[in-house]
Amino acid sequence: MSKSKKVSVSTQQHLDIAEIRDDVVVMKDGTIRSVVMVSSINFALKSEDGQNAVINAYVRFLNNLSFPLQILIQSRELDIDNYINFLKEKEKQQTNRLLKVQTADYIEYIKELTSLGEIMNKRFFVVVPYSVLSDKKRGFFRSLGEALRPATILKLKDKTFRKYQQRLTRRTESVMSGLEAMGVAATRLDTQSLIELYYKTYNPETSKNQELADMEDLRVED
Repeated sequence: MSKSKKVSVSTQQHLDIAEIRDDVVVMKDGTIRSVVMVSSINFALKSEDGQNAVINAYVRFLNNLSFPLQILIQSRELDIDNYINFLKEKEKQQTNRLLKVQTADYIEYIKELTSLGEIMNKRFFVVVPYSVLSDKKRGFFRSLGEALRPATILKLKDKTFRKYQQRLTRRTESVMSGLEAMGVAATRLDTQSLIELYYKTYNPETSKNQELADMEDLRVED
């Protein structure tokens, strides 16, 4: 095994994630997660009535929750290299001399603008968990017994995994409905999007220059 492969496996072993499959994050403690990407709204530009409507919707959203949520805000420096390269290609293809000059000027403007300071890109996520211990519809001792068998949970039979997945999906849909009532767009991340999210989160610098590995290579080794 190469040195780089050893480092990759060692890093994965220190994560709390066991695997990502079927739009679900399976944790090493036996719990599962879904992740919802949420758009932002400009609260300050809304009228007083509009602001009150958002606040009231948020209060209703929180009051209707019967399980914990994690709200995550990621702030990353905006990478405009691809955009600049795209504009340069358009400049080369431009046959109209005036538009060609204007495109070149626009490229220089963008470069100058970004050189004045870091332009940050913010993304918002809501992490929805499911644990047998948090399911109030299940008996306490039954839930506790399942929670104390994480090795069994990680190797779920497909039927059992689908059952837990359905419960998580119902929670996720409820959360998305509450978020949309506040006037924000909510989208559940699929398997590939989840892998890319965690890869870029744990490897912010490497992910800029190194392509994401195949899904099978991202699983934690036994």
